[in-house]
Amino acid sequence: MLEYEEMFAQQGYKAICGVDEAGRGPLAGPVYAAAVILPEGLVIEGVTDSKKVSEKKREKLFDVIKEKAVAYCIASASVEEIEQINILQAALLAMKRAVEGLSVKADFAMIDGNKLPQLDIACQAIVKGDSKSESIAAASILAKVSRDRYMIEMAEKYPQYGFEKHKGYGTKAHTQAILEYGPCEIHRPSFLKKVNGEKAQS
Repeated sequence: MLEYEEMFAQQGYKAICGVDEAGRGPLAGPVYAAAVILPEGLVIEGVTDSKKVSEKKREKLFDVIKEKAVAYCIASASVEEIEQINILQAALLAMKRAVEGLSVKADFAMIDGNKLPQLDIACQAIVKGDSKSESIAAASILAKVSRDRYMIEMAEKYPQYGFEKHKGYGTKAHTQAILEYGPCEIHRPSFLKKVNGEKAQS
């Protein structure tokens, strides 16, 4: 998991951050991103792609990563921004905000995926980076836990949707709740076209 960190360190970079996002797919809520700079050579046991880690373990790792990181930043792009510029651009914007919000300025960014945010530092896109790089995996956990916590908060405000269970993803229960109660202010209108299409057909 340190192969990429070591490779870029050998090229002379001193503050290498891993960057990942969470929440591109859901029907509701902002998209989150995190950037993490870890101490050179640090391996945190259990850190891998957040989707492969249980919710309980992610919560524990969240605190460990924040404690051990040289610097980290968690950022987001709002539902309004998702609607204005589309989900891909909003995810890239959240990533840019996370990198620029680091308390220690990074000189290189490893970005999960195949698209790069607009940054003023050198960066590299790494497909499936959250299962190849410790720093990106750490960022994926910070982004995922932060977004999940936000959706659990929203479940208290909008209890009819069950956000605490599905975190805004398009589960059967969630789509049925949207059809029954209509969308709320944290739903993404452009993502509901398919749900509304199903309503029109029924």
